[in-house]
Amino acid sequence: MEYNAPATEHKFREIARALGVKQVDSMTADEYRKSAVDAVIALSKKIDIPQKLCEIGVKKIDLPQLAKSAFEDVCTPGNPREASQADILALYEKAFE
Repeated sequence: MEYNAPATEHKFREIARALGVKQVDSMTADEYRKSAVDAVIALSKKIDIPQKLCEIGVKKIDLPQLAKSAFEDVCTPGNPREASQADILALYEKAFE
């Protein structure tokens, strides 16, 4: 979500609103996008979704191949923000730690 935030227009405002964030209409785009991300993270923690890739058995050595597979996936062009294989690897590395 953080990566895609700049390309989401007003969608994250509605996500924030749906997750109970108050006063989203008075927030800047950066503020409601961050609030949406924070609300989704809080919800995922509340329902015990693992927060790091290592928590679900992914090994650091696997990250380059996972990034390659994600980049080559047929759904990649539908992402709101263009991402290179290096971008995806950086996201996976951040999600691993």
